[in-house]
Amino acid sequence: MKVILGLSGGVDSSVALKLLKDEGYDVEAMFMRNWDSATNNDVLGNPDIDDEVCPQEKDYQDAMHVAEELGVKLNRVDFIGEYWDTVFSYFLNEYKKGRTPNPDIMCNKYIKFNAFLKHADEMGADYIAMGHYARVRHEADKSYLLRGVDSNKDQTYFLCQISQAQLRKSLFPIGHLTKPEVRKIAEESNLYTAHKKDSTGICFIGERNFKKFLQNYLPSQPGNMVTMDGRIIGKHDGLMYYTIGQRKGLGIGGSHDFKNEAWFVCGKDLEKNELIIGQGHDSEYLISNNCICSDINWICDTPIEGKAYTAKFRYRQKDVPVTLEFLDNNRIRVNYPQGERAVTPGQAAVIYDGEICLGGALIDEVYFNEERRKY
Repeated sequence: MKVILGLSGGVDSSVALKLLKDEGYDVEAMFMRNWDSATNNDVLGNPDIDDEVCPQEKDYQDAMHVAEELGVKLNRVDFIGEYWDTVFSYFLNEYKKGRTPNPDIMCNKYIKFNAFLKHADEMGADYIAMGHYARVRHEADKSYLLRGVDSNKDQTYFLCQISQAQLRKSLFPIGHLTKPEVRKIAEESNLYTAHKKDSTGICFIGERNFKKFLQNYLPSQPGNMVTMDGRIIGKHDGLMYYTIGQRKGLGIGGSHDFKNEAWFVCGKDLEKNELIIGQGHDSEYLISNNCICSDINWICDTPIEGKAYTAKFRYRQKDVPVTLEFLDNNRIRVNYPQGERAVTPGQAAVIYDGEICLGGALIDEVYFNEERRKY
């Protein structure tokens, strides 16, 4: 049984590779090169963009070390064009709309489980494998995506847009392990990446300053920062730099005109280019109890309208009890009567039936009862 594993140069995919080899699979590794600063800057006609050296080359060197240690062939494949067309363009367009996108979800959908899978098929693979904290249960006629055993690292949220056909061809070798167990295996096996720090941030941005990076691609449109009743109390640098529920980076000092409470982003008025802010972590305007979502993707079973499920509206969020209503134009309304804070357009509503991740949809509109929030 031939398996092609996505080897990123991190400890998770390194251990996944070792486990597959130990289990007797005919395994090869593939390093995905998805981002090239010089090429992408040139596409924009702006070769002088202040863009730090991409850490991808270091990751590739680390992947080479691990592949050599385990005696596995490492293939390097460029998906730069596919990434630009399907992930980065989507990322920019969402920010232009004032939304907060999740490019990791699209990277899984279009790159890791599509472009990668097609390339692996050409290499004669029976399965592809990734170092995600998720599990899959393959049955005779259907496959089920299950939460990773480590609830703190579970990555099924980011897999909510993959298809049944993609899941049928996928393995997740470390999904039954916790992060400490993965580290222990790496250390005991003397893998080169055993003590490598986990990567953070968006894949093509890495550890860079997000605001500075985004300014390279989208022009800033400063405007007024206003309270819920319309009082101007400051200036924002551009609506795209802020997300619903954000506290840090607002730059608002104390004032005798307001309570001594922290300020949070409570909404955006795109027509007026105003950032709406309010005081208090649980500001009334930050609470919603239903949202409308599109781009629906069910991985295995289609949910039943009105049945009790749970959902996550952001990664690592505690499960929220929900019911679903099916609307026209391939949309759903997700109801959570108990209320939830900072449900954000552009993010995903991922639906669970116990351990099974059924799939999800992208949040378009957020409501409290019938009142639409200006998110």
